Amino acid sequence: MPVSPKDRKSILLSNLRRDILSLALEPGVDLDEVNLSEEYGLSRTPLRDAFRELAGEGYLTMHKNRGARVAEMSHRSLRDFFLAAPMIYSSVTQLAAENATNAQLNELKEAQAAFKSALRTGDARDRTLANNRFHAVTGEMAGNVYLQPSLNRLLIDHARISMTFYQPRNSQMAENVSLASAQHDGIIHAIENGEGARAAQLALDHWELSRGQIELFVMPTALGAPLGAAPGARTA
Repeated sequence: MPVSPKDRKSILLSNLRRDILSLALEPGVDLDEVNLSEEYGLSRTPLRDAFRELAGEGYLTMHKNRGARVAEMSHRSLRDFFLAAPMIYSSVTQLAAENATNAQLNELKEAQAAFKSALRTGDARDRTLANNRFHAVTGEMAGNVYLQPSLNRLLIDHARISMTFYQPRNSQMAENVSLASAQHDGIIHAIENGEGARAAQLALDHWELSRGQIELFVMPTALGAPLGAAPGARTA
């Protein structure tokens, strides 16, 4: 049965999101419109519509007379990421505990089951995408029209730089990944019981677990001070 143009566009959108999140398409790379048009059987108009949709979500940037480019990750954007992440994650998770429906809670548990499966049998891409889905569901639970776009944009870069976190190279890294899964379980429990403050603190703890390893990989020494400590976060 022939695939409709609408379905081909949906497949393109899904594949581009996945490839950008997993670094199959690296930050700053220009998309090849001719090849994508031929590969997905799309004319220029629906292809450009798809690019604009992804640009609106933060995956791409559009350049006049130069087409679409994968969103870059500059020193400035990384600094903004580290500063914003703990505030957004904690706020979203607290609201998730206050507003979650039973259907959403079941979806979160399914996302966690997929994450655990990816930890057992998947590669870094599978683990990163599964973790991304878990946090995206908490955003849907929060149901806040202001925080949702911020979380979605945050998750794009978190996925891209988390590709390093989900590649266990030693026993400490493997232990951290296992702890990340346990923290997901704790977040689910707090949301299920409507414990907003505890859910927010668990989100901060979860962020701190990955922050250190991610910083080692991406933080330029010229930036100086450590990034991403949440306001009021506990310190040793």
